Amino acid sequence: MADRILTGIKPTGQLTLGNYIGVLKRLPQMIDRGECIFFIADLHALTLPIDPQVLRQNTIDLASFYLAAGLDPERVTLFLQSSVSEHAELNAIMQNYLYMGELSRMTQFKDKSAGKEGVSSALLTYPPLMAADILLYNTDVVPVGEDQRQHLELTRDLAERFNNKYNDIFKIPEISLPKAGARIMSLQEPTKKMS
Repeated sequence: MADRILTGIKPTGQLTLGNYIGVLKRLPQMIDRGECIFFIADLHALTLPIDPQVLRQNTIDLASFYLAAGLDPERVTLFLQSSVSEHAELNAIMQNYLYMGELSRMTQFKDKSAGKEGVSSALLTYPPLMAADILLYNTDVVPVGEDQRQHLELTRDLAERFNNKYNDIFKIPEISLPKAGARIMSLQEPTKKMS
């Protein structure tokens, strides 16, 4: 039986070398490996301030990049995250099964909130939304960069916690890191990841 593979990219700006190496370059291998579900993570883009017109244009650009990278709409599912209300619904449920300590330890939350006077609660609750994205589709494999490993591990923990309480509801997804380029550092600030 073929794997169900899911991945998404946030439309928050120009695609980076990290997006290319982490996902876009790997598209043909993923498509040959199993059923592929790719989405544009526009709900995730709302965790940080973004102009609605910029978000709209970035979304169109990202869809174009997916297609230009070889994504064949006849062979894969491509959609806009906000068009499927179940992502937000399952996110609301998943937040009840995570602890504040788990969320506040997330590296990306710490990095993106450091030095900021006001931080959106959505930035803190990014991980349960990501978990909802993955668990909603009974995903077998999630190709990510090293920076998302912690979120995937939390997703796995959350699925196991939920399954222990309610029997086997969710499939426990596997993490797929690229052999090369799992963490691409910024060319301008080599101590930070490229974004």
